[in-house]
Amino acid sequence: MKSKRTLLLFTAILSFVFLQGRAEVRLPNVLSSHAVLQRNAPIHIWGWATPGETITVRFHEQSRSATANDIGKWELWLASENAGGPYTLTVQGSAGSGAPITLTDVLVGDVWVASGQSNMEMPLNGFPGSAVVKNSAQEIAHANLPQVRLLRLEKKSSFYPLTDISATWTECTSQTAADFSAVAYFFGRELNQREHVPIGLIDSTWGGTPVEAWTSMDTIGSDAGLMPIFSYWAHFTDELGDRDLVLALEKREDEANARAGRPKPKHPWRPDGTSWQPAGLYNGMIAPLVPYTIKGVIWYQGETNSDPLRAPYYARFFSALISDWRMHWREGDFPFLYAQISSFYSPNEDWGIVRDAQRRTLVLSNTAMAVTLDVGDHDNVHPADKQTVGARLALAARALAYGESQLEYSGPLFRTMAVEGPAMRVWFDHAQNGLAVHGQQLQGFEVAGTDGEFVPATARIDGQTVVVQASGVEHPKAVRYAWSSFTNANLFNKEGLPASTFTSE
Repeated sequence: MKSKRTLLLFTAILSFVFLQGRAEVRLPNVLSSHAVLQRNAPIHIWGWATPGETITVRFHEQSRSATANDIGKWELWLASENAGGPYTLTVQGSAGSGAPITLTDVLVGDVWVASGQSNMEMPLNGFPGSAVVKNSAQEIAHANLPQVRLLRLEKKSSFYPLTDISATWTECTSQTAADFSAVAYFFGRELNQREHVPIGLIDSTWGGTPVEAWTSMDTIGSDAGLMPIFSYWAHFTDELGDRDLVLALEKREDEANARAGRPKPKHPWRPDGTSWQPAGLYNGMIAPLVPYTIKGVIWYQGETNSDPLRAPYYARFFSALISDWRMHWREGDFPFLYAQISSFYSPNEDWGIVRDAQRRTLVLSNTAMAVTLDVGDHDNVHPADKQTVGARLALAARALAYGESQLEYSGPLFRTMAVEGPAMRVWFDHAQNGLAVHGQQLQGFEVAGTDGEFVPATARIDGQTVVVQASGVEHPKAVRYAWSSFTNANLFNKEGLPASTFTSE
């Protein structure tokens, strides 16, 4: 009897040790119910389990197996699927690992990542007390789109690349869309209605963040031309030492004004310290997504890089980010579509330089830019018309990603100029059908002579060109357009798309 009890006890101990050593089969949260998997491309499924365990994945009419490696990671690829669903995806570990993981309501369609700072982050219900989206209530009420799915990431910075997120996919309803990126929502709605395929939108945004925070350390550390990033970061961290004291002072001032019945004083905006860390947001909010196959990216950022010390480097920094993401996703030169920062009165910052840097970034293949000058707001960095921004990004997607090669998707872009006596003639791309002025006469053009000083100029349309001349400038050397932070520049093409900021220098 004693030996039997000993055997049972020994068996129980072995079972306990065995179970303690097992890891539950797990998927990353980007693979969840209600997800959209990228159509017409191999489908990547990955996760974690006990080392050596066999994992079987079943989806639609497919079944594939993989074995977890020595540290418990596993991955496999399913064959590409056409758009469709909803389907069920199951993940089963080998015998004894428990019930299978079952994902339901999974669609196959196109997946787009939306990223950047506050103008991409701004949700359909706006930023309380500071910014609203045009027709917000009506848009939210009609936001029930069963073929559109939403994944909104939590804000997270990290010193190293993370492998998972806490958010999961949801259906697009009035409730979920209200807190989701308005630009991304309008973009996805347009594509869903035109392409008639499921659209998955991933909202990975954080307001007030610089481009270098979204770029991996792999890229930052391998390019000497990006080293100024660390100088900016050092200067920023030096200022963090007194941050708590300054915030406490501002709080006392707010309370004193409230007691005296005076309006709340205006304090300068101060970013969260972690959100500016080089590579921090890439590590926390992009790295967990790169194993997930996507169609492309939409981006809206640049305002934070517009101070005079940083703006001249934006072209290099932004180009580096695009190449960086393409390198990590390993899908080739997927479409990268971005909104040019808008028109806003910010006299101490170089918005013209940043907008022109964004224009110059179009030299990268498979990129497109939505110009937003005409929907800017003189007094609000968050203009209300996010519908137009989303629609223009969707135009670019239709042309670059969906095969509408004859579709005009861009406003006029500077091509070249020539001096004609005291005048200058400017040629544009994306003006094949002609140019147009919205208003009585062209505004926003400036000319510089031999002294290099730009002065306001008069301009007129001549076919597919613009002729520019400034009184007192007899020998013009350069021309620029829409350079000030807020501008009434009003040159369009015949398709109604606005011309980009540019300088011929």
